[in-house]
Parts: sequence; C-alpha cells; structure tokens
Amino acid sequence: MSSKMSSKSRGAGQAGPKHHGGSIAVTVHEQDSGAMVVNAAISLYRGAEADCHNFNAATWVPDPAMLVGVRWTDGRGGTVFTDLMTGSYVGVYGNFPATAPQCVTVQAGCSAVLCFTPQLNPQVTLAFETADCHPSDCQFGRVGDRAIATVSFDGDQSADGRDQVQLLAAAPWVPMRGTPNAFSTPVRRAGMHRFMGQMMLSQRPELRNALPVPEGLSPHAMLALDAEYETEERQPQPITGNVGVSLTRTETEPTEDLPLWTLIRNSTEAMSFTNYLHFMDSLFCGDLASVRGFEQERFVKKADMFQQLKQRRALPFSDADSYRVLKVATEAFVMVNCGVLNQPLAFNPAEDNAYLDRRDIPQGRDLETVLRNDYLENVDGFQTLPYLAVIRRKLPDIPISIPRGQEGEVDLCFGIIQEKLANPCLLELIWSYWHEEGMLVQTMNAIAQRFQNLRAPGNHLDPLSNTEIDMLRPLNNLLWGYTQDEQHRLTVMRRNYEYDHHYGVRLDGKAVQHFRPADSRSKFLEAFHHLLRLLTSFYKQDDDTTVKADAFPVLNALKEIHLILSQGAHNQFGDLPSTARIEMLMQQWMLARPEFREFLPTRVMVAYPEPWMDRVDAMKKLQGWTDTSVMHFRNLAIFGEQLLLSVRYGNWSDIYEPTQAFNWARFWRPQVQGYIHGYRAATGVDLSVDSSDPVVESTMPSVLLRQRLSQQLRSV
Repeated sequence: MSSKMSSKSRGAGQAGPKHHGGSIAVTVHEQDSGAMVVNAAISLYRGAEADCHNFNAATWVPDPAMLVGVRWTDGRGGTVFTDLMTGSYVGVYGNFPATAPQCVTVQAGCSAVLCFTPQLNPQVTLAFETADCHPSDCQFGRVGDRAIATVSFDGDQSADGRDQVQLLAAAPWVPMRGTPNAFSTPVRRAGMHRFMGQMMLSQRPELRNALPVPEGLSPHAMLALDAEYETEERQPQPITGNVGVSLTRTETEPTEDLPLWTLIRNSTEAMSFTNYLHFMDSLFCGDLASVRGFEQERFVKKADMFQQLKQRRALPFSDADSYRVLKVATEAFVMVNCGVLNQPLAFNPAEDNAYLDRRDIPQGRDLETVLRNDYLENVDGFQTLPYLAVIRRKLPDIPISIPRGQEGEVDLCFGIIQEKLANPCLLELIWSYWHEEGMLVQTMNAIAQRFQNLRAPGNHLDPLSNTEIDMLRPLNNLLWGYTQDEQHRLTVMRRNYEYDHHYGVRLDGKAVQHFRPADSRSKFLEAFHHLLRLLTSFYKQDDDTTVKADAFPVLNALKEIHLILSQGAHNQFGDLPSTARIEMLMQQWMLARPEFREFLPTRVMVAYPEPWMDRVDAMKKLQGWTDTSVMHFRNLAIFGEQLLLSVRYGNWSDIYEPTQAFNWARFWRPQVQGYIHGYRAATGVDLSVDSSDPVVESTMPSVLLRQRLSQQLRSV
C-alpha cells in the first residue's frame, strides 16, 4: 500500500501546479459626474515589456499585431478581459473624447484594474418660454410654458469633434430646429419633471477601422443625461365672452414593440407584388427608378443572392432557362425580404413617423434605437425577438449551430440554427390561403391544362379553347417550364393540410376530398373573429372623446390567439409558407404578362391595384366561378398576414398591462377594418355588427364561399 501511495505522490509531483491566467477589469466613467459610459469600445494590446515602468502614453503607438481583443462596456460601464498571460498590457478607450491609453501589469491569478475617465462635464441648462415665445422671468416654469433643455459639454470643440457627439432625448422632448443641442417640451402639469437623454459618443476616427462593431451592437458609447425641474400652476385669469371647448382622444405612451410592428408593416409591403414587379424589372431590364428607400440598399443584396442561387438551382428538363431564372429570382426576392431583421432594417423614418402620427401614437425615440437598445434581447451573443428568446431559454441544453463557410449553407449539425433565431423569416400562410380562395392557383391550373391541350371538365365547350400562345412569345417558354416543373411544386393537398395545421381552415372542392388531418387549430377562427369584434367596439370607444377605451379585452384576445398560433408553428411551418409564397408570386407575375390581354377578356376600366388581378377575375367569369372580385381576397391576404405576424411574434404571453394592446389596436386599425370589410365582401359575414353569431363566426370561409356560389348560380 505504501508503494502505491508513493507512486501516486510522485505522479502528482510531476504534473506540477495548474497555470491560472490573470484578468483585467475595465471601468469607464465620466470624470466630473462619475456617470458610467455604456457600450464604450475598449481595446487591449500586449505590452512590449514585462511591466509598465517605462510606459509613455504620449509616445505609445498601437501595434495591430499585439492586439489581444476588443470589449464593450456593459450597462454598469464595465467589462473584463480574462485568461491573460503574465506581463504588461495597454488599454485604449476608443470613443470620443480622446483619452490617454493606460498600462497595467497582470500577474498570474490576479485581477488588475483599468479605469478610464473621459472628461466631458455634461451640463443640462433648463429655461422656460411663455406661450408667445418670450423668455420667462420666473425661476419655475408654469403650466402652458415651454421647457427648454440645452446640453453643453467639454472636449474637442472643433467641428470635427462636435460631429462625433450626438444627443438624444427621451419623449416628450423634441429637438429644437436651428438651435444645436437644445430640446423642448410643453409644460402640461405642475410638479416635478425630468429631462432624460443620452450622449452618443462616436468611435474616434483613427480607431474606427481597427474596431469592427459586431452586428447587433451600436457603434456609439452612451452617457446618460438627467436633470430635474419644477413647474407650478399658472394663476387663473378672468375671461369674458364666448369660450370654445374641444376634446381630444385618449393619450397613450410609446411602447417598446412599436419598432417590431413598423418592421412587420414595412417588410410585408416590401414583399408585395408591386415591389416584386419592380425588382424583376430592375434585375432583368435595368430599371432602378422605381426602387426607393431601404429597398435601394437591399437591391444589391437580392441581386447577389440571385447570382448565387442561379449557380446552384437546376431543373431536370431541357429548354426551360427562362422559367429557371424566374424561379431563382423569385426565391432571391423572398429570401432577402422576408427576414425582419435583415440589414438595412426596413425603416423609413419620415413615413413611419407620419403613420404613427395618423394613429395618434406618440413617436418617442428613434424606432431603430428603441429596437436595438430596448426591445431585442441578447441570446448567446446575438439579438433576437423577445418571443424567440423565451423559446431559446426553454432549450438551454441545445447548442446554437452557426454555419461556417460554404458547407455551412447546408446545416446538418444538431442544434438550433442561428439564422432562424436571429433573423426569422416573417411570412404567414394565410396570405397563400386567401389567394387560393380567390382562385389564383386555379386560374394558372386552367391555363396550364389548356397549354397541354387538356379539355376542361364537363361536357360543354372549353372556355379557353381559343387560347393559342404562339412560340414567338416569351410567355410560351415560361408556360413550358411551369408545366414541366409541376412535379416540384406544392400540391393543393399539402397546402390544404398546412392551412388546417396553422389556422384550422381548409379549402373546399373535389381536389381536397378525403381530408384526414392529424392536428388542427379548431379554435383559431372563433378566437380571431372574436378579436375583430372586440376591436370594432374598441374603436367606437376610442373615437368617443368622452370615454377612455378599455384595452383589457383586446389584450386577453391577443394572448389567446398568440397561444393558438404558436401551437401550429411546427413541422412544415419553417419552409412551406415561403415555398408557397415563391410559387404564387411566380403565378402572379406570369398572369401579369401583357400577352394575356389577348386571350382573356378583361375589363379595362376597372382600376385593379396589381396587373395580374383582372386576369383572375376574367377567368372566374369564363369558368362560371364565384363573381366576388379577387381584390377582396388579396386584401384579406395582405391584412391578415400583417395582423397575424404581429400577434405571432409579439411576446404577448408575458404582457399584463393594456398599454401595448391599446397601441396595437390603434397601430393596426387600417388593417383590421380592411380585413373586416374584405371578409364581408367575400363571405357575406359582417364582423363589425354588435350582435355576434358564434356558429357563423366559427364557420370555415370555404363553406361560406360555397354557399354564396350556390346562391349565385341559383339566381342566374
């Protein structure tokens, strides 16, 4: 036994003590106020000597080869470099104002400290103006005055230095035109008030290229500004004569999910057929005049994606290059535009603020700033939507799978795919459902059958018997490729099963008989229509300036629908909606071709918003299908998708205050009322009346459409 013990002792002695690296804790705070500087860039370099005795900050020059790493300070103004070898290190504060580098010596197992104190000395000076824009002589502001906050600071006062500082103020403060670094707000009540803002400190120009900012982080360091002031009631003055009185709608406050709703609205509009048509014209015809806003920046990204996919996508039959290129371009369009967090973000500040103003929702801070700093949550080193962050926290044991290199495009490793978590593709299958109910797919099927010389069902003459597309037209080869590719498209049965899995709705007809779903959202239709009725009542209350509208019922309905939708977000949810969207966009594009004017008798004087729509209505007239215009189904598709995306991807399960539901109802009012009108026009069911019929509300749209078609045929 003793020999064994001595052997173990010798083995342990030979291993030696384990090496423990040192660390450096870095803090950044403003020199005079002591306020922490958040998101400051700190770069750490290996020193040339073992200690800092000979370090001279004035002559030291950073060597990129000696760079150890870059960190950004957290909400407490600090960050830590760990696992450092023994020796000297030089820390550099990379933001405005210029601050001398510091040297520190690290010893094994010990923690050294670096403390940067950039001198800004920010001062907030408060003043007041009367209603007629004259300076107030009083020490305190009065109700009805305008409070003015002017921010001053030390540092580089040159034009270049001033350009490196941006000042932001929290609502209700707004910048004053013509006066730099000044903000104003009306005084509406007596008592204590606060000015809250932030100094956004840019990276210093000489370090900007050496400090790449990770995606999801702001390139600015942030220093909080805060000042209090007191206001008092204005002394009443006697007035005589007639006095006018007006009432306004209930005021609300901005919430953190406003940027998400704005992105959803703008992204779905970017996915519209009109924008798709502009992209196709720009890609194949070089016409960039119709591409505006963030779409101009995204065009290059979509064109690059088109070139990449064109090399990888092939069809197993000949003479179909034009169709293959159309299919690849459509896939590139959908892939780039469906990601809600794709760069550049889908914000149009002027249009977005005007939209919020029309909805009587205060703007607050810049939407992109609110999105990055307040709304998105950090998960495993990147930002994602709060709802998806909740899902990620349910699966802490599953790793994040990050694609690497070309082989990363095909990710087969076990784990959660980072791209789907960090930048989800926001599409709703309800868009495809309503277009299919509007007979878009059936129209293309009828044309493809006639192209193959297949007679329409029935004993009567084929309504398309005179449709002869000569081989000199580009449409001829497109239809050839479309017909050949039928085996690779989604079947009506697959789409129908997924409609039922997502929303508990299904198509009606001979092609979808013997329907046996494994899982159905049977409560969705009733819950969604209940929400629409609640919103109708809410809008009546909200328009009444003597009533404060109650948003609690709306909040509860949103939570219910969010739960139902999340239950169907499995299996084919990740891929089938985008595939169906690609196929139906291609169908719309082919129907919009000018050649169809010769074969389908369309009504020229009807102002359809998209050029494919009159072809579908003409086909419905020829075939004896429903006479309800496809325009109503298209509106149901667009508005339904926007509403359901905002419910599905909002973190409604964790919200208990009605303010967000209040803002949601106001924000989406045009879409809600557009959907209600489209549903009445298509099915005959009016969801805006006060009395409700649960049986009718839970009846599937396909059944209501069949009943209306039967009435139409009986009246002929």
